[in-house]
Amino acid sequence: MIKFSDITKRYPDGTLALHQVDIEINPGEFVFIVGPSGAGKTTLIKLLIREELPTSGSVFFEQQEVNKLRAKELPFLRRQIGVVFQDFKLLAMRTVFENVSLALEVFGKRSEDVKEMVEKVIGMVGLSQKIHSFPYQLSGGEKQRVSIARALVHNPKVLIADEPTAEVDPGLTWSIIDILNKINLAGTTVIVATHDPDIVNTLKRRVIGLDTGHVVKDNREGSYEF
Repeated sequence: MIKFSDITKRYPDGTLALHQVDIEINPGEFVFIVGPSGAGKTTLIKLLIREELPTSGSVFFEQQEVNKLRAKELPFLRRQIGVVFQDFKLLAMRTVFENVSLALEVFGKRSEDVKEMVEKVIGMVGLSQKIHSFPYQLSGGEKQRVSIARALVHNPKVLIADEPTAEVDPGLTWSIIDILNKINLAGTTVIVATHDPDIVNTLKRRVIGLDTGHVVKDNREGSYEF
């Protein structure tokens, strides 16, 4: 379970990103986090993976209080939570295989295990034919699928996608969403931050609305008026 308990986040410049936020997300859920730019969506994600600390309140992941974890405990947390960024964050001079495998190599996995795991997740996102391609040879949708594969390679319990279709051609948007939906149906908790009403209202999953750092809607019936 993921729990944000009475979370307030104020940045040093005085910006109030989140104010008294209470959210619980159960294992296996598919949840959209929606709201305009500056609503607090990305801050919420950063708090969960401990890139930021709350000003007050607590963040829990599977009974662990994330904001109280020691530095040496953070790699284990982050292996359980895969993150897909809207700007891909791919290494330009590494192939698809190398971009995905790097996430395993830094933890000292054996080369034969790395090869098997990387080929599996690259196949899951439909890029087996592009495994030796470089990012400049890929479309925006293909780059995002590489990002998803990289986030999946540790077999995380939670997959977070921050505006996953923002840099993708509209015609490829649904291929990305279809992959995320299949990942969720296989048992992984999926959290998607987006401001795309078509995706939210078509997929009809739980929707949590943020505005100026406040939770303004939590709709489990799967629709949202933007």
